[in-house]
Amino acid sequence: MKFDIIGASAGVDVSINKISEKGGIETYELKAIYSEKQIPEQFKLAFRIPDVEIYSVWSPAVRFDRHLGPNWRKRTTPSRLASWMPLHALVSADGKNRMTVALSDAKTPVSLRSGVCEEDANVEWELNFFTEKVAPLKEYSTLVRIDTRDIAYYDSIYDVVAWWENECGYTPAYVPENAKLPMNSLWYSYHQQLNVDEIVAECALSKPLGMDTVIIDDGWQTDDNSRGYQFCGDWEVTPAKIPDMKQFIDRIHETGMKVMLWYSVPFVGKSTKAYARFSDMLLDETGNNKTFWAFDPRYKEVREYLIGVYSDALKNWGLDGLKLDFIDSFALKGKSLEYDARRDYQSLEDAIDRLMTDVTNALRAIDPEVLIEFRQSYVGPAIRKYGNMLRVADCPNDAICNRQDIVNLRLTSGKTAVHSDMLMWHKEDSVESAALQFAEVLYSVPQVSVKLATLPEDHKKMLRFYLSFWREHRDVLMEGKILAANPESACSIVCAEKDGKSVFTCYTDTVVDCRAYNEIVAVNCSRSKSLILKGAEGKSYKVVNCMGETLREGKLDTALCEVGVPLAAMIFIK
Repeated sequence: MKFDIIGASAGVDVSINKISEKGGIETYELKAIYSEKQIPEQFKLAFRIPDVEIYSVWSPAVRFDRHLGPNWRKRTTPSRLASWMPLHALVSADGKNRMTVALSDAKTPVSLRSGVCEEDANVEWELNFFTEKVAPLKEYSTLVRIDTRDIAYYDSIYDVVAWWENECGYTPAYVPENAKLPMNSLWYSYHQQLNVDEIVAECALSKPLGMDTVIIDDGWQTDDNSRGYQFCGDWEVTPAKIPDMKQFIDRIHETGMKVMLWYSVPFVGKSTKAYARFSDMLLDETGNNKTFWAFDPRYKEVREYLIGVYSDALKNWGLDGLKLDFIDSFALKGKSLEYDARRDYQSLEDAIDRLMTDVTNALRAIDPEVLIEFRQSYVGPAIRKYGNMLRVADCPNDAICNRQDIVNLRLTSGKTAVHSDMLMWHKEDSVESAALQFAEVLYSVPQVSVKLATLPEDHKKMLRFYLSFWREHRDVLMEGKILAANPESACSIVCAEKDGKSVFTCYTDTVVDCRAYNEIVAVNCSRSKSLILKGAEGKSYKVVNCMGETLREGKLDTALCEVGVPLAAMIFIK
């Protein structure tokens, strides 16, 4: 491999040397040594490969549009401690790895980019370092891992995740059992208009349906219901909505549900006491019209304040966990780039790491089983050290987006609990269409966000069935290996497999290959009214609709057969 170092400033010696090569995986060490301690300027490592049998790009950050892209508009994977991860892959048309590139450093701001040169049909790669300003340093190093093995693209990704965990120091947090069980999240169903009695009643309905935790979202800290973050930062309960938080939590616990509470970690609004207290310890403006800013975690006082807020909430209110939001909104710009001797950290990424490490250590000291949720884009190997739940970014009523992001997270999150974005739908929608929202998120822990008391009876029956199905098969769905075909087409068919059992979800590809499994469940998420089964001759089958009602059953007598399976219905084969 021929590498070029581009853009390195005077006074820095940048080198890259191969340190290992084994079975199609090459590992290089990149080093930058500066003549004196300084804020490093951006530089790039560039190389080229022939565009041979390369069809698409896979990246956790290139989520929906996976075409190759030209070299003048390269496909880009940004990465820093609090956002995404340094992993970028090229994939063949038949789903094979053609080149997967990853860095051992998941903290420093970087980007991995690729694009096709139109003059010679080569793919040009760029690994850009220090894409955002960092603290002064004297030396920098990272490992560059390049995998060109002819294996399934998802296997190359799984191997990068194992490398991060086992060789790069990113040991994932312990995952409590309750992080792996369905939840009722109140954001879409209530937004900021919280009502204690209604929520307790919803929890009483949620538990028998199969949900174990409720997430109380934004709104508990303010009387204002116009969204925005002007009133974040003090984290005091507004009595107009919740007269007594401890009593509220106790009432929910009496229904059998656990309780998590939302916090926007960085944000501090102009209408808070915290803004007045920390006005000279903030990062530059975050909100529109200067209504809210972000705390600067490089100050010890800021970190201690936030740690105290979360610890006191867990102890005083009896919470079971926290939803810690917007970690990726910490950013250096403007005045916050200037030096301040009061800071005990000059590196923002190091300060975020220290803040989140200390927060999670403090919370786990109070409750070792504490639930801690993060969501895209703060989902990389560094974030997995703190959080035990990783959730898809907001995509209301968008089954395709939810599905794709769940697959992305499952491929990159190891045993950390991956959660869907909250499931919601219009109550006048057909029960089959509503069920599709659930059918497309089966490989995640489902979060539901509809008002159960107002759902039509058939929707309640569907939800009860799907939650029951998910719980019965969660060992395969959540612990099994995910095989996702045709990533460039939003994954046309996905399978979870474990111990000879499998669950397929068919989106546009309706051919289910049953030959490798003893027991199969296939869910029809396509608009086709049937599924084609390959290699299931001699097996018994049963088709149920989206409410669990049996439609037909019998025996499969040919090697290739077509069976009627309606939208969001399932066929069980064994």
